Amino acid sequence: MICPTCGHDNVPGSEQCSNCLHDLTQLDRPVAQDRVERSLMEDPVSVLMPGRAVTLPPTATVAEAMQTMLARNIGALLIVAAHGKLLGIFSERDLLTKVAGTEADYATKPVSQYMTPNPETVRETDSLGFALHKMDVGGYRHMPVVKDGQSLGMISVRDMLRHITQLCKDR
Repeated sequence: MICPTCGHDNVPGSEQCSNCLHDLTQLDRPVAQDRVERSLMEDPVSVLMPGRAVTLPPTATVAEAMQTMLARNIGALLIVAAHGKLLGIFSERDLLTKVAGTEADYATKPVSQYMTPNPETVRETDSLGFALHKMDVGGYRHMPVVKDGQSLGMISVRDMLRHITQLCKDR
């Protein structure tokens, strides 16, 4: 990595020039090549305008959760305490992997027994790229948006796709 100040050839990935101590970290940052890359790198999660998440208390039954998901045509619910603290997420995947075929009386059991506790979350100020990376690495289709432990909303892969599609159409 060539130092822009003194021209010294440094080891790739160096944080500072070994000759003049100039900061080289800016040289390692990716540069957006188009509108989509720029949005992923710079735009915050708030540009997706996360909708208010549908929530249930941890005492709600699996049947209530399923009915709510079907009635609202959604793939995940947030499970929150009475004071609004996020406790978990209950998704279609939880239904398939933790509920289906396990017990005959699952419908009357509390959703807290099957939810994913302490889910990964993002903040409104996190970049879209950061959120998308978390979703990809974790295999999540839904990601709660929180502020100070309180649920603000939920984003989904579908929200990301709509945003990216809109950027491509606006070219």
